[in-house]
Amino acid sequence: MGTSNPVTITVEAIVHAPVESVWEYWTEPKHITQWSKASDDWHTPHAENDLSVGGKFVTRMEAKDGSFGFDFGGVYDEVSTYESIAYTLGDDRKVKIAFIRQGNDTQIIESFEAEQTNAVEMQQAGWQAILDNFKKYAETAKAE
Repeated sequence: MGTSNPVTITVEAIVHAPVESVWEYWTEPKHITQWSKASDDWHTPHAENDLSVGGKFVTRMEAKDGSFGFDFGGVYDEVSTYESIAYTLGDDRKVKIAFIRQGNDTQIIESFEAEQTNAVEMQQAGWQAILDNFKKYAETAKAE
C-alpha cells in the first residue's frame, strides 16, 4: 500500500441527541476529555480545540496505568457548523466527519485515511470504539 493511494476507513453511529448537542459534545474540550478513549483502561486528561479553518487541536490520550500515551492532533481544513469537519492529522492523513440531522437524532459518519503501521481492521475497531464511547456520552450527558 503506497502513501499516494491510502485506504479510507469509515465508521458511523446514530446518536439519539440533536445535532446541536452532538456538535457541542464533539468539539468542546470539557466534553472531549470525557469520551475520547477506545476502552475503559484509557483516559483523556487534556484536550485543546481551536475549531476554525487553520485552527489546531490536540487530544492527549493515555493508558490509565501510565504505560503509554500519545497526542492526537491536527489542523482543520473545513468547518461547517452542525454539518461537517475536515482536518489533516500531524502525519498528513485526512479525516472527514459528517453530522447528519435526522429529526432529534444525529448520524455521524467519520472517514479517515489509514496509517500503515497497524492493520486496517484494528484501526477501524479502535475508531469505532471511540465513536461508540462518544455516542454513549452524548446520549447521557446534559448540555451546559
